[in-house]
Amino acid sequence: MTAVYDTVFKLGLSRVDAEVAHHRTFDALRAAGPVLRHAKRPGGTPVQAMGLTFPNALGLAAGFDKTAQAYEELGAFGFGHVEVGTVTALAQPGNPKPRLARLPQDRAVVNRMGFNNDGAAAVAQRLGKRRRRSGGPVLGINIGKSKVVPDDEQAAVEADYETSTRLLTPYADYLVVNVSSPNTPGLRNLQAVEKLAPLLAHVRRVADRAAEECGRDQVPLLVKIAPDLADDDVLEVADLALSQDLSGIIATNTTISRAGLRSSPELVEAAGAGGLSGAPLRERATEVVSLLRGRVGPDLTLIGVGGISTPADARERLAAGADLIQAYTGLIYGGPLWPRRILKGL
Repeated sequence: MTAVYDTVFKLGLSRVDAEVAHHRTFDALRAAGPVLRHAKRPGGTPVQAMGLTFPNALGLAAGFDKTAQAYEELGAFGFGHVEVGTVTALAQPGNPKPRLARLPQDRAVVNRMGFNNDGAAAVAQRLGKRRRRSGGPVLGINIGKSKVVPDDEQAAVEADYETSTRLLTPYADYLVVNVSSPNTPGLRNLQAVEKLAPLLAHVRRVADRAAEECGRDQVPLLVKIAPDLADDDVLEVADLALSQDLSGIIATNTTISRAGLRSSPELVEAAGAGGLSGAPLRERATEVVSLLRGRVGPDLTLIGVGGISTPADARERLAAGADLIQAYTGLIYGGPLWPRRILKGL
């Protein structure tokens, strides 16, 4: 089946604009929704983390289901958790097209989507209307900064994240503060501890208040970081997570590096600026997880993401210290049965 999908990808899917292919995938998911929501889900070894029970260790990373339209259907593929978003307080169209490109020789994708999404209010309304089925995937919600909010105005940044936190906490099994996408100007500046510390503290207070108002226990809070941080900066974020009693860290987002690619320079240049995901990220993403685990000890939850393409990659990330793993590009190149192959390999 893998060889068949590879052939179909090379002869067909790879010839379709990457973003068009993504939208067609969602059309198919919505059409198959009633079947997928009732389908028997693949097994796996449950994982206890952050006070939650994950059906298995494999999750779908943020970026695929940006506006919470198909998270339950995606769970039917085998994902034990699905992280929707990134969602911003304000609806925004994202960056100009084209903004998504494949590098098949590297099994990689370059994206500069720019947090295109419907906005927190619309996503909250969508989640509120949909009754979740028991046994479905754990739902993470990833929130980011609206593009129009200046990163150097701390009060404005906190107010922006506050809106998303207040609206979406009632529906999240866990919440992720994303400060690591390279596609929103100034966002990665928020990874600096002097900016990140007050932001996370504010989001924690707002999330606790929102959870209390709807009669829920505290919702786990995580931060997602970039692979391009220096090792010392990674360790500073680890220390911050411990000092603020975060539930976990997601490592890592996409990279701005283009080092070591096998694709021709012309193809890489044509793909343009943006975050690179996929197989070339594997080594650095694994290093960051290992660094974090060595710093935070055994209790803080680490979610490893970036460059997981094979069962061996998944096992390597877990061995490096991840409690859970996520993927996105692996699904694009591996096809709909890819999650089941990863779970079988685990």
